[in-house]
Amino acid sequence: MIGASERSLDRPSLFARTLRGEKDDEEEEGRGRLRILTKSRYTPVLDAEGKMRTVMVIAIAMLAAYQGSTASRPAAGQDQAAIRGIVVEYLHARERRDADAVRALFTEDADQLTSSGDWRKGRDEIVRGTLASSQQTGGQRTITIETVRFPQPDMAIADGRYELAGVDEGTRKMWTSFVFVRSAGQWRIAAIRNMLPAPPAAAR
Repeated sequence: MIGASERSLDRPSLFARTLRGEKDDEEEEGRGRLRILTKSRYTPVLDAEGKMRTVMVIAIAMLAAYQGSTASRPAAGQDQAAIRGIVVEYLHARERRDADAVRALFTEDADQLTSSGDWRKGRDEIVRGTLASSQQTGGQRTITIETVRFPQPDMAIADGRYELAGVDEGTRKMWTSFVFVRSAGQWRIAAIRNMLPAPPAAAR
C-alpha cells in the first residue's frame, strides 16, 4: 500500500506544476463537473420544443379542471331537484294517509324529532307517528325548502320553513331540517328535525 508521502514523491508539487503552467487533471475534471452542475441547477435552458411541450401540458390541465367543474354543476342541480321533490312527495303521502308511500321515502334507521318533543326512531315508527299526527291535527301542511347543502357527495341537508295552517290555534310556524343520504343512486330521508320557535322572553 502506497502512503500519502510516497504519492507526493511520484507527482510534481502543485507549486512546481503551477510555475510550468501545467494543470492538474483531477482539478480540471472537478472544475468541469462544477460548471455542469452550476448550469443545470441554476440556469435551466429549454429549447423551443420544450417550451411548447410545457405550454401544452399546462393548457390540457386547465381544460380538464374546467370541464370537471362544469360537469358537476348539472349533477348538483339534479340532486337538488330530486331532494325538493322528495319533500313534496312526503307532504302528499301524509295528506293521502298513504303508509307505503311514506315508508318508501325513508331509510330503515331514519328518525324524526317533532316540534312537540316526540322522538320517532326507525322507519316504521315514523310512518305510524306521521300518519297519526296528520289524522289528529288535520290542517294544511306546507314546507318551503330554502337551502340545500351537500357536506358530502352522498349526503344532503335541506332547511326550510314548515307551516301548519287551519288548526285551532291558527297557523303554526316552524322550522324543519331534513337529512338525506344516497344509496344505490336513490336519495332517501335519514332524519327530520322540526323546531317551533319559543316566544320571546319577557323583558325584566
